[in-house]
Amino acid sequence: METRKVLSSLCYFSIFFAGFIFPLAVYLATSDEGTKQHAKKSLFSHLIPLILTPLLVFAVFHDFTAQQDTIPVFTIISIIVLALLWLIIVIWNIIKGVKVLTAE
Repeated sequence: METRKVLSSLCYFSIFFAGFIFPLAVYLATSDEGTKQHAKKSLFSHLIPLILTPLLVFAVFHDFTAQQDTIPVFTIISIIVLALLWLIIVIWNIIKGVKVLTAE
């Protein structure tokens, strides 16, 4: 198996073990344009939930400081949206990693 395919697929699979660190390291260290493209795509997909996580923090802060007697709707919606987003991104990374490994 080619090293560039393995590195490219590991960039996607790193969502399970190294987060955005591994794709960033591969992007900075490699000179192969194909591998760089995969590292950039996987890095972006790893950062999307991290960018939206402050929304959850804001929702929790807003709901629990505004009114004590109401249901924290904003927090519940934020948790559901972020959980669905994480699930979609994990599935997308698995699919892309497998596609890279099986591509000829």
